[in-house]
Amino acid sequence: MRLNIKATNLELTSQLKDYVQQKMDMLDKYLGKFKVISARVEVMKTTNHHLKGEIYRAEANLSIGGDLLRVEKTEKDLYKAIDKVKDHLDLMIKKYKDKKIGRKKKKLKLGAME
Repeated sequence: MRLNIKATNLELTSQLKDYVQQKMDMLDKYLGKFKVISARVEVMKTTNHHLKGEIYRAEANLSIGGDLLRVEKTEKDLYKAIDKVKDHLDLMIKKYKDKKIGRKKKKLKLGAME
């Protein structure tokens, strides 16, 4: 999957870029025949004004067909936020596939009844 990765308020190192790419590539096996039109991931440090350390946010937007799957997670550890986004996106893709495949099966059954 080709990603557009953006970093806000932090440096996008090659290590961070590779980590995000590796995690998002894991989603390809769940997508199957569905084609991703665009994939955008943004990682950011929210602000410097927190009293108890830094807060990081990871956001992923996948455009599949005419639908948009969007996940946003906030954590104290950037890598944990990325992992949570990947895990949640995994669940969303499975639900999306079930919904789309279920509609196709329903149409096929209706067509066979006529």
